[in-house]
Amino acid sequence: QVQLVESGGGLVQAGGSLRLSCAASGRTFSSYAVGWFRQAPGKEREFVAAIAWSGGGTYYTEPVKGRFTISRDNAKNTVYLQMNSLKLEDTAVYYCAARPPGRGYSRDSLYDYWGQGTQVTVSS
Repeated sequence: QVQLVESGGGLVQAGGSLRLSCAASGRTFSSYAVGWFRQAPGKEREFVAAIAWSGGGTYYTEPVKGRFTISRDNAKNTVYLQMNSLKLEDTAVYYCAARPPGRGYSRDSLYDYWGQGTQVTVSS
């Protein structure tokens, strides 16, 4: 069993930065891949980024490439999403999710555990 808690969301001006954290409990967390998803009002939840259990593989959706960086510290049971050059369209509730290795990374149905989400609002 893995429990996830996101933090770090908030209100930021366009062009600014935020770092989201996903803190996990559970002894097996270091063996899980972790993804970040987001859901804007009136839209479906979408994939943002994912990282392999070892941290060796990272994946991003095209709109965030070059602006967002996903990383993990297994010693701290935490995954981070550094978001730079934020745009208005990045406004959403951001969720982290965990899944065992050996699956794909961009479909939310592949993930077993989810956090409660953290709101990110980018203003002009």
